[in-house]
Amino acid sequence: MKSLLAQTLEAPQSTARQPGAVPELIAATAGSLPDLAGALVRARAFAEPLIAGETLDSGENMMAHADAVAAILRSIGGSEAMQAASYLVYAGEHLNHPREVIAKAFGESFAALAVETSKLVRVQRLSRDAQSAAQLIDDPKVQTENVRKMLLAFSRDLRVVMLRLASRLQTLRFFAASRQTASPSLARESLQVFAPLANRLGIWQIKWEMEDLAFRFLEPDTYKKVARLLDEKRAERESDVERLRAGLAAELRSQGVHATVQGRPKHIYSIVRKMRGKSLDFDKVFDIRALRVVVPSVPDCYAALSWVHSRFSPISDEFDDYIARPKPNGYQSLHTVVRDEAGQPIEIQIRTQAMHDHAEHGVAAHWAYKEAGTKGYAGVSAGGEYDAKIAVLRQLLAWERDLSGSVQDKGLFEDRIYVLTPDAAIVELPQGATPVDFAYTVHTNLGHRCRGARVDGVMVSLNTPLQNGQTVEVTAVREGGPSRDWLNAELGYLASQRARAKVRAWFNAQVTHETVARGRESVEKLLQREGKTAIKLEDLAAQLGFKSAEALFEVVGKDEFSLRNIETLLKPPAPALAPDDYLLLKKSRHAEKTPKGGVLVVGIDSLLTQLAKCCKPAPPDEIGGFVTRGKGVSVHRADCSNFREIAARNGERVIPVAWGMPKSSEMAVYPVDVAVEAADRQGLLRDISEVFAKEKMNVIGVQTQSVKGTAWMTFTVEVADSGRLGRVLGLVREVPSVRSARRR
Repeated sequence: MKSLLAQTLEAPQSTARQPGAVPELIAATAGSLPDLAGALVRARAFAEPLIAGETLDSGENMMAHADAVAAILRSIGGSEAMQAASYLVYAGEHLNHPREVIAKAFGESFAALAVETSKLVRVQRLSRDAQSAAQLIDDPKVQTENVRKMLLAFSRDLRVVMLRLASRLQTLRFFAASRQTASPSLARESLQVFAPLANRLGIWQIKWEMEDLAFRFLEPDTYKKVARLLDEKRAERESDVERLRAGLAAELRSQGVHATVQGRPKHIYSIVRKMRGKSLDFDKVFDIRALRVVVPSVPDCYAALSWVHSRFSPISDEFDDYIARPKPNGYQSLHTVVRDEAGQPIEIQIRTQAMHDHAEHGVAAHWAYKEAGTKGYAGVSAGGEYDAKIAVLRQLLAWERDLSGSVQDKGLFEDRIYVLTPDAAIVELPQGATPVDFAYTVHTNLGHRCRGARVDGVMVSLNTPLQNGQTVEVTAVREGGPSRDWLNAELGYLASQRARAKVRAWFNAQVTHETVARGRESVEKLLQREGKTAIKLEDLAAQLGFKSAEALFEVVGKDEFSLRNIETLLKPPAPALAPDDYLLLKKSRHAEKTPKGGVLVVGIDSLLTQLAKCCKPAPPDEIGGFVTRGKGVSVHRADCSNFREIAARNGERVIPVAWGMPKSSEMAVYPVDVAVEAADRQGLLRDISEVFAKEKMNVIGVQTQSVKGTAWMTFTVEVADSGRLGRVLGLVREVPSVRSARRR
């Protein structure tokens, strides 16, 4: 009697209709698989409150769907994480932070698997929704792009493959069981993307069923006709196959070959494909009978083949040795077609149990079975997860390459390749890319430090063109930079424009670093010579119209900015002055209009005052006074950095001052400095000057400087009220190319 586990897995459709079946399955197997059962129970209990009342786009209950997917995964050897993830994938859609929550409850591996699968579900849903009636999934271009999306998703976690296949199969089962019609786009995607994926990975158990179900929705009339004809001949065919099966099994045992012989099921879609491909009538297709012989070892396969060919008449053109020459997906078996005494053809497959498991489960066998040893299936090791992952990825890459080759416009897909990292992650590169391109794609810093490479374990030169599916490992130094040879196109080190740009940026950064260092050294020496080392470099740069000290150092290092400008700022061209003296102001053409007594010293009348040249105060600025040696009281803006500095050193010489009425009857005007930064262009100075002219502000001085396309301008204008200046600066900012305009 079959176990409850076997019964449940053989009846996935009933599982979908009975959500309680999987919990019973878990309970039934808990004794033999305590860890697995615990993980499944916890995952299901975690998801149930979130998804039990939810419905998928197909109309299927989300919890029932997850139960059925878990059962399908178990049937093909899916791991504990895969089965638990069948619940967590859907639960994650109802969490605000799914990765964090699932990782905390189940671990990072479960969280990553659930999140990556959810991402792929969304991508594929958007892809289906975006397809127009004129560009269906059977368009090779669209199909290849779908494969490409899956490749990139699978590279992060190969278990996503199993989850997506199981989920899609269950969706098709649900539509069939509920007698609903699946959408054409979903059926086409299943038939021409998911089923070929299962075939590439050798999971024929899913491939056959998915093809039949998808074909049922795409061509219902043809499907029903073939199904009816199969049913009409079922009794006759089954009795004939049973007679052949029993006879072949008995005769093989008599020859000392211990074999299990069974009839091979016929699949509707494969029948239709054979009929259309070979232009056969239905009757001729149905008359072909099929047997499968499973033996203990490879020598037994050939012994059984020898006996079959001696017992029946072989058809020479219908023999294939897939044991000696496995299929690309690792499939192994002996295929032959013979004729019985009546001359009727019989298809016979001969394989070992391990080969049979691989044929049914494909890549799942890499996780479920380890007895293949170091050589494994088709030379692919099944001894480790890494080897299995590499094998699967290369199958997917070959699939994408095959599809690309079928596209009429070859240029659309032949301009890229996929290679693998040592951790079996996929990296997409342009055609002709080298290990250096690979290194820069993985990480910019790895590209800079790249010094050697291994391709499929063999040392190669850094300008070796890479091929699809190769595994690339980069050797890097701890510190270092790229070689200038990499920028030489004739040497062929770089095919990617992005990588080439990163190399250029590195060398430009080195040149800039050296230039800035040279400029810094020049500025610091000047400050030492002038005894101004206390000045903050950032403040000095700002006073000169630069955004930062680094920008000042760069133009000084390039000899684009004279140190004489800094000397002028630090020390006016006059005999030695006291520290509290200031730069001379350029005399206004209307100097006679400037008031002689616009500032009052509180408590003292008719005391000589002068406006400080460093900050150029104007009413109604808040001001302060400083008693100088021999030049009366200098008046500063209260926020002037020079005023704060000298007041801190000589606080006893600070006195309060205030704006008073000018002695002249004419309106008093005051000089103020305005700093403007803009993208340099022809006519810029004219446009800004016109703004001041229209606003009737007299410009009495202009200083301009242009560095790397950026213009810094200082305008000295006369104003009666600094409050009005703010509105004028707003108009200046509206001038095309102007980035900022502010009072200094």
